[in-house]
Amino acid sequence: MPALPTAPVAAGSLIAGYLVARETGVRPLGGVVLALGAAWCARAWLRDGGRGTAGALLALYLVAFAGSHVLAKRIGPWPAVLAVAAATGGAAYIAVDRRRPVY
Repeated sequence: MPALPTAPVAAGSLIAGYLVARETGVRPLGGVVLALGAAWCARAWLRDGGRGTAGALLALYLVAFAGSHVLAKRIGPWPAVLAVAAATGGAAYIAVDRRRPVY
């Protein structure tokens, strides 16, 4: 069975984490979604890309999460979350996912 691509999981977990925090009003619950997504992706990145790639992509994921808060003050929350999710997903695709065979 082929491995699930990490790009949609990375981008989707950033979006889902924000959505869960926003809709429930419980920010730590959104953090749980983010942590689960980051952990799953980090494991796949380590397996498929090695330590350097995994470390760089995980750092990007965390910077994107933090950066979305700063960016939201300038362009609004949804555009900020979508922008960092797209950047993170794109980086995951370029660094790891595009090297996988498509079945």
